[in-house]
Amino acid sequence: MISAHGQIEQVIRRRRKGDLIFPTDFRGLGTEGAIKMSLTRLNKEGVIERLGHGIYLMPKTDPVFGKIAPAPEDIAYAIAKKEKIQIKPAGAYALHKLGLTTQVPTKLVYLTSGTAKEIKIGKTLIKFKATTPKKLAMKGQYSSLIVQVLEELGTKNIDSKTEMRIKELLLKEDPKVLKEDLQLAPAKINDYLIKLI
Repeated sequence: MISAHGQIEQVIRRRRKGDLIFPTDFRGLGTEGAIKMSLTRLNKEGVIERLGHGIYLMPKTDPVFGKIAPAPEDIAYAIAKKEKIQIKPAGAYALHKLGLTTQVPTKLVYLTSGTAKEIKIGKTLIKFKATTPKKLAMKGQYSSLIVQVLEELGTKNIDSKTEMRIKELLLKEDPKVLKEDLQLAPAKINDYLIKLI
């Protein structure tokens, strides 16, 4: 009979290069301790690469660029999928996603339906902030992020250039979706956005 380590290694070697691997992928093949030991061993052997606590990668290399690491955003969404939780960009990261700032944040903040936690990947920090179902219920590609940004910055600190950009983005939104999102937004933000458009 193949050992737990042997089975885990077999599963991992069948994975595609660039795939993210989590210890929970191997539940049923061994105890938590045995799974952790196997992953640590395979990391030391260079079969997989440890990106952060409980997050591993099937290394992928490009002949020109060398080692290719997944984008922190891809890691955040992979974690959300694995844990069956919802996430939505917030704060400075939401500003960046909307193109309202050119600064690339070193901290990616997401509102989540799961538990609050921080994950360090290289120099980037991925932060999950627990929130209410109401905040995650917004569906608009732009409007949901704009509401997050305005909750963070307040409506009084927005310069005219940013206001114009917000207006442009809101006009791209599906009117039905925008209407639904505005119903979920705090009253102050709803009033501000209604006046803007």
